[in-house]
Amino acid sequence: MELTLALIQMSVTGDKAADLRRACEAVRKAGKVDMAVLPEMFCCPYDTACFREYGEEQGGTVYQTLAALAREQGIYLVGGTMPELENGNVYNTCYVFDPNGNCIARHRKTHLFDIDVEGGQRFFESDTLSAGRDVTTFETPWGTMGVCVCFDFRFPELSRLMALRGAQVIFVPAAFNMTTGPAHWELLFRQRAVDEQCFTVGCAPARDMNASYHSWGHSIICSPWGDVLHQCEEKETTLIAKLDMSLVPSIRRQLPLLSARRTDLYETREV
Repeated sequence: MELTLALIQMSVTGDKAADLRRACEAVRKAGKVDMAVLPEMFCCPYDTACFREYGEEQGGTVYQTLAALAREQGIYLVGGTMPELENGNVYNTCYVFDPNGNCIARHRKTHLFDIDVEGGQRFFESDTLSAGRDVTTFETPWGTMGVCVCFDFRFPELSRLMALRGAQVIFVPAAFNMTTGPAHWELLFRQRAVDEQCFTVGCAPARDMNASYHSWGHSIICSPWGDVLHQCEEKETTLIAKLDMSLVPSIRRQLPLLSARRTDLYETREV
């Protein structure tokens, strides 16, 4: 069974309403696909000073617009991320909608991006954001899917827990920067694909050197064998790709990593 994806690598201008419209237009222009994916913070500048200002409670304008878009297009929609407000907290949240416009998953970024690389990027999400606590998967006709957000993907335990739930694709709205992107972006997506024997899909914002945060871009799809199937450059683009979902059970059968784990010696489990 094939799964047709559209990855929307779009610029974020800081005009929330305009960026939301542009995201919707890009999904519509993608044509007949099964699932569309938006990037991290697709309608908010990736700047801690902006998160609360641009945030909404679940069910707000952005949420309702994405639900309506999924229903209108008859697709699954991995809605990038947006700042979500709840009880005074701000979360970096990804909503997933089914073709009827129902929200079937919500992932709040569980690992906050607090880094200070000598001679490189300094950024502290924890200045504004609160961390989520969930391992997030959802069901589709193509099987179980997983979703996490950017820095989450660096922690192999989270991907392993999604794989143990049966995830065949892990979707990652992400905004690596000009320090971490060249060093680790492709490496991480290939490595997690090999580790979990699943497709890995990263959707990033396009690069804007006039913004306060410079995204690496390079939205990517890797196969369960660790091959890079598709990778964009840094500019705005829509990547359309077909995934042969039969590869996941085939590779897991031929090279049975998950079933060969020594759980008598070590364990990765949800708490």
